[in-house]
Amino acid sequence: MFKNVKALVLREVKYRDADKILTLLTAEDGKLTVKARGALRKNCKYGAAAQLLCFSDMTLLDFNGRWSLSEAETLEQFLPLRSDLEKLALGAYFAEVLETVSDEDCPNPALLQLGLNSLYALGSQLYPDTHIKAVFELRLLCLSGFTPLLDREGTLFSLSGGSVHRVEEPPGNTGKSLPVDSDTLRAMRYIVRAEPKKIFSFSLPPASEKRLAAVCEGYMTAQLERSFSSLDYWKRLKLNY
Repeated sequence: MFKNVKALVLREVKYRDADKILTLLTAEDGKLTVKARGALRKNCKYGAAAQLLCFSDMTLLDFNGRWSLSEAETLEQFLPLRSDLEKLALGAYFAEVLETVSDEDCPNPALLQLGLNSLYALGSQLYPDTHIKAVFELRLLCLSGFTPLLDREGTLFSLSGGSVHRVEEPPGNTGKSLPVDSDTLRAMRYIVRAEPKKIFSFSLPPASEKRLAAVCEGYMTAQLERSFSSLDYWKRLKLNY
């Protein structure tokens, strides 16, 4: 049986001498694991389309319950990321997070759209990388069932509870809270509610932008209960530049 999908390559692992095992994100089937035979050979007809962070039109073959890549055509390579190591590392972080929250046989077109929009924004240089990262993290958590409660006013945000509270009030959940101001809260509400193609379209004073970045990263770490090696690598790169 053949299947045609448009897929974003989230991970690539070398298998044997010239093959790859790909982790794909698709709109129709969620996450898929696919073998790409000969993808590492120089003359492979679909080698470019089977690279990390490529969005490709793929034809998959079902062989004994496992998918293998039959044909592929590149739709978007996000080339600006591939000439900038720091941006490429941040794109890899996006891919690692998308792989973590996606599931097989669980369609989530909005998740794929967020990934593609975030990679495009990262390459376009219209917004700072930290701005794009914060928006990606918060919106992804919303799509994964962790929409924060932002209807109240306050000066603290509970990372474990996902809610705003005042200094004199308990957060409602044990764990760390981070400071927020009115500009940060407005930005968070915008990210949660905005149309997919407009989620990056806002600006903040530098101090509020810094708070937003800290809150979104902290909230993601608390809710997903794990760290990301690609995020650690991106941070090391930023320290060296």
